[in-house]
Amino acid sequence: MVPTERTWDRTEVERLVETYSDLILRLSYSYLKSTEDAKDICQTVFLKLLEKPRTFASPEHERAWIIRTAANICKDVLKSHWRRTTVDMDAAGDVPAPQAEEGSLLAAVGLLPPKYRAVIYLYYYEGYAAKEIAQMLGENPATVSTRLNRGRAKLKTMLESEGMA
Repeated sequence: MVPTERTWDRTEVERLVETYSDLILRLSYSYLKSTEDAKDICQTVFLKLLEKPRTFASPEHERAWIIRTAANICKDVLKSHWRRTTVDMDAAGDVPAPQAEEGSLLAAVGLLPPKYRAVIYLYYYEGYAAKEIAQMLGENPATVSTRLNRGRAKLKTMLESEGMA
C-alpha cells in the first residue's frame, strides 16, 4: 500500500512530538555525541514530516519511518564537510595559542602593524592562500598580496636591524 499525503492538525503534531522527541534525541545523541546537534536533528525530522505529510499504515510504520529518517539525517551530518573540518569550542579552548619566544620570528611577526600581521600569520603559520585570506578578511585578493609583500619587507627590515637576518 502506497502512503497518501495528508495534512496535520495541532493535536496530531503534539502527539508526534510527545511520542517521538525523546526517541529521536537519544538516537541522534548516540550518533553525534552532542546534545545541541541532537536537538537540531529532532527538529529536522519533525519539519521533514510536517512539510510533506504522510499517512502511515500502522504505528510501527510511523515509528520505523521516524527512526530511519533520524538515522539518515545523523549520517548526513557525520559525512558533512562542516562536521569533518570543525571542532567543538570546548576542545578548541584546550589548544594553547602559540607563544612567541623573545627573539623568534613569530615574535617579530607580532610586532608588525595589525593589517600586515594578520595576513603574514594566516599565510605562513596557518597555510592559507592569498585568495582564501582575502575571502576570510573581506578584502580584495590584490590588497592581500600587497600586504603580504609589504609585511615581508617590514619584517625583513626589522630582522636586519636586530641582526637576525
